[in-house]
Order: sequence, then structure tokens, then C-alpha cells
Amino acid sequence: MQGLPGALLHHLKNSLSALLPGSCALCRQAASIADMAVCAACRHAYFERQQERCLQCALPLPANAASPRCGDCLRNPPAFDMTVAVCDYAAPQDQLVLALKFGHELALAPWFALMLRDSILRRPAFELPHYLCAVPLGTQRLAERGFNQALEIARPLSRQLGVPLHTGLLHRSRETARQSSLPIDARARNIRQAFSLDEHELHAVKDLHIGIIDDVMTTGMTMHEIATMLKRYGAAKVSTYVFARTPPHL
Repeated sequence: MQGLPGALLHHLKNSLSALLPGSCALCRQAASIADMAVCAACRHAYFERQQERCLQCALPLPANAASPRCGDCLRNPPAFDMTVAVCDYAAPQDQLVLALKFGHELALAPWFALMLRDSILRRPAFELPHYLCAVPLGTQRLAERGFNQALEIARPLSRQLGVPLHTGLLHRSRETARQSSLPIDARARNIRQAFSLDEHELHAVKDLHIGIIDDVMTTGMTMHEIATMLKRYGAAKVSTYVFARTPPHL
């Protein structure tokens, strides 16, 4: 459709929308092509209200909080410097994550990226990273699932932000249990030293700002481990970008 006059392109999109209605991934009602994965009504109901969040870990903050960081980040700051999240990992938004990760609905990934792009650009005085990287899956998990959902989000986000995606920078050094399946006190042990830099890229992050992408941040242990490793090799700043953030009571 590139190169078509604007009016003709708009008419063609409207015509296609009428001929080929889709289904909203949340309410399953008819949605237009322009709506992509989620209809306008569901976007308005579940995504347009902006939640005040901790600058560093993206947990919800109370109204009129005295600091842009939550108490936990002030007392024991993680290795990553900031987090952008689109929504809480809670019903019904969590169904979108489950549909992508376990339902193989890969068409959701570009919509996740679009929502994440908008959330990033809304941040006051935002600073784009030099590179984007996806949280890597282990070989076994990748073979079982057939794709890395973080990478599926990272590819369109890279194009939308105009930031290069470095697909070979991070590696999973060993297989780990799913973080969500473990009690809180076991998650740090599970993920410790589970990531490494490609041996040919050991100096590729020095003095740079690196953005790490995942579908969900639960406790932040995975991102903390990756950021710790990146800063060990000289990264100046690590930002994390996730579609959903698990609330503290979950």
C-alpha cells in the first residue's frame, strides 16, 4: 500500500475493514483492521487510563506519591535503571499474554509492540537506548514453544522506535525453571548466572544504554540478573520494556 495517495489509502483500509472484519482478542466481538488485535472499546476500557508507576520497576504508585520510585526501589534498587510497562498482569489483560505465549497467537506481538512504543514515548524526558535486546529463552524452552515471545515483540518495536535490535548479544547460559512456578525466595537462585554475553560481543555494550524487552515482568529478578551482567561489562544504563507488570499481591 506504500505510495498510494492518502485519501485512496484511507478508503482502501476502510473497504478492507468492512469486507474482512476481525475479532477482538479480548471481547471476541468484531473489530476492524484498523483496530489490529484489540477493539477500540476494549482499548478504552483497559488500556487508556494511565497508571502512575515506579520509574524504576513499574509497580503501581499511590496517588500523589512523594517519590517517583517505590519504597522497595529506594531501599534496595535493582540493577536496571527504569521500566516501562503498558498494563498490569491482571484480568483481562493477562489473557492477551497467555494467548501469545501459549496460544501461539503471534499476531498479538506487533500490537504489544505498538502499545509499548506509545508507553515509551509518553514517558517524560524519555531517552531511547542504543540497542534493543529480547530476553532469551533456553534451547529446550525454545524448542518446546517454537518461538521466543519477547523476540516477537522486540522485532516490530525496533522498527517502530528506529532502534537497532541486537539479536545475538544475550544468551541463556543454562535452562531454568519458569519463574512463575517458583516461590519468591527461590526465584533469585533459579535465575542467578543464567545469562551471558556473546563471546564476540564482550565490549559491545561499554558505555551504552541497552533496552531489554520481555512480555511480562513478575518480580524483576530476570531483568535484574541481565542488567547486572550488562553493567559488569560496562553498560552505562539498562532500561526494561515489558507489556505487563505483575502487581505485588500476585
